[in-house]
Amino acid sequence: QVQFVESGGGSVQPGGSLTLSCTVSGVPAEHYRLGWVRQAPGKERERVSFISRRDGTTYHGSFVKGRFSIDIDNDKNTDKSTVSLRMNNLKPEDTAVYYCVTVSRALQDFTHWRPLEYADWGQGTQVTVSA
Repeated sequence: QVQFVESGGGSVQPGGSLTLSCTVSGVPAEHYRLGWVRQAPGKERERVSFISRRDGTTYHGSFVKGRFSIDIDNDKNTDKSTVSLRMNNLKPEDTAVYYCVTVSRALQDFTHWRPLEYADWGQGTQVTVSA
């Protein structure tokens, strides 16, 4: 059974920074890409940032534009992985609930990939950006 422990959400002023953290365990080996999606009221769900546990390759949504970075720490002694999303220069439009997810299917194109479907979801953490 996949388990998530998410932390790091909160409120920040425009231009500020936040770091989201997600420790996940029990993930099937084939679901080796992890990351974050977000959902704002009245808006479509968006892919934020993702990373592969196997090779560290990443995917970022087009709106990220270099503001966010994602990292992963795989515990060699357990099956736990901790994914960290560092968000800089936050804007009001970044306000949303951010969910840590495991990827069940991705579109692969040579060295690039894009997550398409998600297998498991964390409980979500609220990020609010306002003056």
